[in-house]
Amino acid sequence: MAQIGGTKTFRFLDLPIPARANALGGNGTMAIWDDDINLSYSNPALLNHNCNNQFAFNYVNYVADLNYGNFAYAHHFKKVGTFAAGIQYFNYGKFDGRDEYDEQTGKFNAADYSLNLSLSRPISKDSCFSVGITAKTIYSHYDQYYSFGSAFDFGITYHNKHQLTASIVAKNYGKQWRPYSGKDGVKESLPADLQIGISKKIPKAPFRLIAVYDQLMKWDLTYVSPLDEANQIDPFTNEPAKKRTKSQIWGDKFIRHITIASEIIVTKNFNLRVGYNFMRGKEMKLPDKKGVNGLSLGLGFKIYKFQFSYAFSKYNIVGNSHTFSIATSLANFTKK
Repeated sequence: MAQIGGTKTFRFLDLPIPARANALGGNGTMAIWDDDINLSYSNPALLNHNCNNQFAFNYVNYVADLNYGNFAYAHHFKKVGTFAAGIQYFNYGKFDGRDEYDEQTGKFNAADYSLNLSLSRPISKDSCFSVGITAKTIYSHYDQYYSFGSAFDFGITYHNKHQLTASIVAKNYGKQWRPYSGKDGVKESLPADLQIGISKKIPKAPFRLIAVYDQLMKWDLTYVSPLDEANQIDPFTNEPAKKRTKSQIWGDKFIRHITIASEIIVTKNFNLRVGYNFMRGKEMKLPDKKGVNGLSLGLGFKIYKFQFSYAFSKYNIVGNSHTFSIATSLANFTKK
């Protein structure tokens, strides 16, 4: 219970996948409007006609040799909207199975999968407002245990000619249809989340500023030890905790919801990205080690007909994450 990541099932749905998202703090792409198909992973309302015929592959080298990623393709239909289909996965690797007597039972695999179908379309005459929805079909398999579920993402986005974008997204609202313990087992809740975000390209300046407020429906994301009901003991040192003022307590709770980021547009085909996720920094810090946990960096560049992106995400001193993305438009390979 020290982090909010241990209280729901299918938590792989909550992990950022594209390199651009990881470089911008994990969820910094939920309020950016351009022609990148990977933006739809953070917010389905960001799909638009400029994403037509785009194909993308994302790979994340996660901590402890875990790996995950996705494939995605988008197509625009004039009278319907922009449609996208994708498959995301999380691979935990191979394990040595043992029974309660420590006898080997053979090797087994563990993995999570989700088939995602998205649709977005403008809802105003000037196309400034758009809505989007993603339907997710989830399958998870650990050795002989497996589970099914489904979830939906809903997004609303506003953007204008001054390059101001604002979004609100409801993510991973759904149900676990079959628990790991069998059809008669206890069903767990999914990692539902409500986010709001805003981005602004500064006029005549080569950068975009981004701010996101995460976990809108849950105010207190701090950890209180169940062994210390009065909250008088520091959970790291087991020594009496220093008393904080009400403003310090309120500020700590508020800042855990915030992600800030910036995208520096060096040239049309090259940009730099930086983000800081305060929640990640708070949860991953150690009392005797100072670091920049929660910081992420990345870059994006275009070579020939392909768009490449890379991101480095700092988690803690023993584990970091690297993300690689490649995207292209299939129209680049067909005759006009």
